[in-house]
Amino acid sequence: MPSMAREIPLSTLLSQILVAFTIEFDNEAEHRMPHRTTDHGRSALSSLPAPWLTSMVMWFNCMQHLGDQPIPLSELERRARTATNFDGMQRWGYITVTNPSAKTPLSEKKKQPRRSGSTITPTAAGRAAQNIWRPLFAVIERRWCKRFGGIEFAALRHASCTIARQLDPRLPDCLPILGYGLRNQGPDPRLPVPAAEDVLALHLPSLLSKILLAFALEFENESRLSLAICANVLRVLTLDGVMVRDLPIFSGVSKESIHMAFSILTKMGLATVTSDSKKKIARLSEVGYQVLQHVPVLLATIEERWQSRFGQPAMSALQEAAEFFVEASDGRSSLLFQAIEPYPDGWRAARRRPNTLPHFPMILHRGGYPDGS
Repeated sequence: MPSMAREIPLSTLLSQILVAFTIEFDNEAEHRMPHRTTDHGRSALSSLPAPWLTSMVMWFNCMQHLGDQPIPLSELERRARTATNFDGMQRWGYITVTNPSAKTPLSEKKKQPRRSGSTITPTAAGRAAQNIWRPLFAVIERRWCKRFGGIEFAALRHASCTIARQLDPRLPDCLPILGYGLRNQGPDPRLPVPAAEDVLALHLPSLLSKILLAFALEFENESRLSLAICANVLRVLTLDGVMVRDLPIFSGVSKESIHMAFSILTKMGLATVTSDSKKKIARLSEVGYQVLQHVPVLLATIEERWQSRFGQPAMSALQEAAEFFVEASDGRSSLLFQAIEPYPDGWRAARRRPNTLPHFPMILHRGGYPDGS
């Protein structure tokens, strides 16, 4: 094992870049697309079809694979190479799931079980969303070339491509929605191995997602806890305690995802939540502290394995390119934080700004947002 871990693990660097890109993409989509949200209701474009707002990952695991003609549910998962939130995408207004033997769409039936003959099509609102999402990747990438530098952006893409082309071709083009225990889901072994993907044709978030998923699966194969919990929630806990209300600011992830993480941490005896002077305090247990100490060691161990597997020059190039993006500043603020600046009428504008971006994307069934919102 390595004697010491890196100050900033590679998984953290890549995660923060991916999260920043995703949030900027989401903010722009929100600005351009008719939509509705829980807190803000319908957008100004309310005369048009207005689905409930979701994040970029729902494009990757669902909407990008749909055309005008219905396709079987199983075919969607084969194309996406990961699961989507079918129930959510129906409820939010993006898709209709229909069974030929049923008289009404499944979305109109309560607790209607999925059937092997069911097919999926985008709604009018879903097609409108597709038209907004599809060109946005190029829009955000052009912004990043201008903000960070075209040479630097090309270096990050090239370094990411070098690693991504050596990974399992069954990996999806996005991070999956986290499953039980907030763990990542690997490729379905029942699916056929596709032909090698042309990674040069992928946008930056897909390249980063493939690398991060491969890294997380290796981490979670040797860890009691998921990388999402370790990198975000366990990381900010101490033996002395942290106020629960401050955890979203320190971790960069939503209070809802923190609540889910704590249900796991407390069940495993790794942390406790107590009331102290009417304030909730979260503390590591002694066992939790020992687990926390092992996390950076395991991260560094995997990085060393990857240097042997993919080559030290390739790994160094990726590390250096990622460090540039995370550390880049105009002298006043981080360029990554400039990337996530919301429009004044966006839902994130009303939220308290975190002190950090997530150290690993916290992608939940709630809409696929990278910070679990």
